Amino acid sequence: MPLIQVAAGVLQDHQGRVLLARRPETTHQGGLWEFPGGKVERGETTEQALRRELLEELGVEIRDYRRLIRVIHDYGDRKVVLDTWLVQRWQGEPRGREGQPLAWVEPDELPRREMPAADRPILSALRLPPRYAITPPSPTDPERFLEQLEATLETGIRLLQFRVFGLAPSAWRALAIRARECCERHGTRMLVNGSLEQARETGAHGLHLNRQRLMTTKALPLEPHELLVAASCHDLEELRRAEALGADFAVLSPVLATTSHPGATPLGWSGFATLAEQVSLPVYALGGMQPGMEHRAWEAGGQGIAGISGLWRFLGEPLT
Repeated sequence: MPLIQVAAGVLQDHQGRVLLARRPETTHQGGLWEFPGGKVERGETTEQALRRELLEELGVEIRDYRRLIRVIHDYGDRKVVLDTWLVQRWQGEPRGREGQPLAWVEPDELPRREMPAADRPILSALRLPPRYAITPPSPTDPERFLEQLEATLETGIRLLQFRVFGLAPSAWRALAIRARECCERHGTRMLVNGSLEQARETGAHGLHLNRQRLMTTKALPLEPHELLVAASCHDLEELRRAEALGADFAVLSPVLATTSHPGATPLGWSGFATLAEQVSLPVYALGGMQPGMEHRAWEAGGQGIAGISGLWRFLGEPLT
């Protein structure tokens, strides 16, 4: 089966819109909308191919860009490895130099466009923020917990995992609902670390599967776009299980050494990169993460960073 290496650029303007180009009807996947780019030529790096393709197709020279996600997709007659880059600054006005129609599209509109199947994980990556905060697991004072949550969200956190244990079911549900309401006031999506029923009964925006639930869940009876689904992973088997289950993203740990799990062997950034590039879904780095490490995660092919102590706002302690 032919293996085709492709470099694609997601041009995003100051309004958050992204640029799509329409494929010629006579080509593979003809007539569908896609992110501009093309095949990597022999002797080229994907970065070199990205620069060349966007200059040839759109007439732009890219300036500020970073890795977004690497997607591997089997179309049956060919396999595509799609290295995608987020481009936020360029020189020149994009135009279809090869006669292809172009369109600037809001991220929320992208799922309604007819696009190649290989582009679907890219849509997930575009809609996810660079930080995924996780709540401390054992709140002793619900009111103080909510104060800390409010302070955490004020730092710009827009994706949060409600991971709380040890409360009576009624107290857990009440706290989860209040936390979700707090998140909604800040435009933050909250995922519940628990069962599908718990996510639904609290009105959460998503479900986070721990290792046990990930490996024992055969399918998730969800309506399209009903809930975000995430999974905790520690190795390639678990990452591939999350991918097969249709998770929107995964969290991979431990990347660096942590005081909470002193006996765990960290993956390191190279180990993280090796695992993340073998699945086609956004992957957050967890374990020893601190604000500012997003750039290191991007370089390793990750979506960003996840964490408790590094991202949660413990009142009285500074958070950069």
